[in-house]
Amino acid sequence: MSSLNMLINKAIFHEYDVRGIYPEDFNKEAARQIGRVFADYTKAKKVLIGRDTRLSGQDIFDGLAQGLIEQGVDVFDAGLVPIDFVYSMTAKNGYDAGIMITASHNPKEYNGLKMFQYSGKPWIEWVNGKTIKEIINKEIKLVVKQGKIEKVDYWQKYIEHIFSFVDKEKIKPFKILIDAGNGAAAKVIPLIEKYLPCKIIRHFFKTDGTFPDRLLNPVEIEVAKKIGEEVVKEKADFGVAFDGDSDRIVLIDENGEPLLGDSQILLLAKEMLKKEPGATIVYNVGISRIVPETITKMGGKYIKTRVGFCYNMKALIENQGIVSGELSCHFAFRDNFYADSGFVALLILLEIISQENKPLSEIVKEYRVYYKIHEPSVKVMDKEKTFAILKEKYADGRIDEMDGVTIEYPDWWFNVRPSNTEPVIRLTIEAKTKELLEEKLREIKSFIK
Repeated sequence: MSSLNMLINKAIFHEYDVRGIYPEDFNKEAARQIGRVFADYTKAKKVLIGRDTRLSGQDIFDGLAQGLIEQGVDVFDAGLVPIDFVYSMTAKNGYDAGIMITASHNPKEYNGLKMFQYSGKPWIEWVNGKTIKEIINKEIKLVVKQGKIEKVDYWQKYIEHIFSFVDKEKIKPFKILIDAGNGAAAKVIPLIEKYLPCKIIRHFFKTDGTFPDRLLNPVEIEVAKKIGEEVVKEKADFGVAFDGDSDRIVLIDENGEPLLGDSQILLLAKEMLKKEPGATIVYNVGISRIVPETITKMGGKYIKTRVGFCYNMKALIENQGIVSGELSCHFAFRDNFYADSGFVALLILLEIISQENKPLSEIVKEYRVYYKIHEPSVKVMDKEKTFAILKEKYADGRIDEMDGVTIEYPDWWFNVRPSNTEPVIRLTIEAKTKELLEEKLREIKSFIK
């Protein structure tokens, strides 16, 4: 028997992943120990591993792979890939599990792991960070025969998979500005560009783990605004922005306005409900009221979940849904093993926009009914106390505690929730008028402070 003796910072184990600052909190040795625990917990024999462009990615891979092979696991190294590559290629190539080395949209000093199993079902099965945290110190039996490491190349198979969601002949020759943010999208777009009739303007396509050109999260208001300015400057039909591991995708219309998760999930839902009337759409806390209202009008059903990919995925599976969307612009698809994919979303959205024969701003005009502030981050000393104060102040509203605190009134609502990945709370407010939105934003922020 062998115990894992090195003390690991337990703060790196989150609701649905492992994530921390490298090398202080999360490093090669921590990755090795997690690799051993993951192998023992899943009983996997073959594991596919990919990583994003972070400078610490190779070091984390080396530690993780060592821990896995010490437990007899054969490791297959996909190299620098988007996260949906690992999801789909794990399932399509008969691996027992997959791990993506990434900290997604977090700053360059972070790294982490997203882990899952695959057992032949139509979906992958998430292994969340808290599960690993609970068993990290257990005694693990040493194996006699160690595993091996092998490099693999599934790029052509991956490209065929993501294009299977669309009829590429229906995609029109748009002029599109694509911002890769120095991340994995910079590797993928050149591979799919040759199959598209579009003229692509490349923005921040140097794969650089220091991420010198912008913040990684394209949902951030200032990031989206700057990308929008470039879209207008280039006179593009629209823009597309990705985060570091390419699971977040933000569309920007021809006027430089970002669509974010609300409008994008409705575009996807509208198309998919045409193909499967009455299907279920899953979305999370924080999404605009226009989403359930419109899904109902389109004859679909909807399910609301807590924020977090694993919750969306669970609801999608349990309710046999067809697509899910998050405010943070993650979109998961039933036919992608119920996992999210920025590139499946991109191709479907290209096909949808091609069918409309009008500018993107006109296509989504019907969804821009309410005024909304999108999740500014607010640091607080005591999250629970903050929530209690807000519930007392707005006790006459309809209170929902599915995720943080949501309080609703007929003409406005707000949600405050703790971030799963950062030491802040997220604030979302929506109202029927711009004046009411601004008034309530000032009011709530004053109470939070």
